[in-house]
Amino acid sequence: MTGPDKKQRTTRKGRTMYILIYLAATALFLYAGICLLTFVFQRTLIFPATRTLDRDPGHFGWVYEDILLPVNGETTHGWYIPLENARGTALFSHGNAGNIADRLESISLLRSMGFSVLAYDYGGYGRSTGKPSEQRCYADIQAFWDYLLHDRGIPPEKILLFGRSLGGGATADLAARVQPAAVVLESTFLSIPDVVHDIFPFLPIRWCIRHHFKNKDKVGDIQAPLLIIHSPDDRVIPFRHGKELFDLATEPRQFLEIRGDHNEGFVLSMDIYRAGWDAFLAPMLPK
Repeated sequence: MTGPDKKQRTTRKGRTMYILIYLAATALFLYAGICLLTFVFQRTLIFPATRTLDRDPGHFGWVYEDILLPVNGETTHGWYIPLENARGTALFSHGNAGNIADRLESISLLRSMGFSVLAYDYGGYGRSTGKPSEQRCYADIQAFWDYLLHDRGIPPEKILLFGRSLGGGATADLAARVQPAAVVLESTFLSIPDVVHDIFPFLPIRWCIRHHFKNKDKVGDIQAPLLIIHSPDDRVIPFRHGKELFDLATEPRQFLEIRGDHNEGFVLSMDIYRAGWDAFLAPMLPK
């Protein structure tokens, strides 16, 4: 092939190569952009905190105390809500959105099961100063554990650690290092990178994450009786996260399967939810 035909074929090859290079460069640019946005805005995505406390335990007529503890040069706020003749005290770590004012119904449920409750906000939430981060969450829960032991004089065998969703990350970290009466992890994840991988399975975007909460590396170190609660209907944290955490945990352990989505599952499953809690807690914290 000579002349115009050869020249035309060469031109087509050059055009094809240009298109391939353009598509590859566009894909690389989009990937880099997603990674950059994830890196820059991940604090907002992982910790969508709100500052305003539009309710307090007085809304339900409960006696309570505002607790302010120093944490790494900042201040962390919580509510201690005692219950007369309580079977124990629940140290409650809430999910990632809002603040403790949005959890009064969950606190009410814990009280109905016979617990005094200490609920707190992570740094950057509600009245807690500073900014939220993985390490700040660990420091916050440690401060309130120490408060219960040293300021309140509550023995570890009378303390329940309960974490829901993101709160399960703070709870698992503490539970791997201390010996409470029992631990409950509800709708909790293997790690933040694993959650990101579920959303973007074909992109190695997980490597852009700075806040890891590697619960999968910690549940095996929890020596206290452990209850893991999860729903197959959870569209935020897939069911496999709860099942795999359970598989990684050591005895004594129990798994409670509920129904309903991530935020309302425990409400929709109240009968089996309450029964599961009662059966789990009876040996360690009898009523």
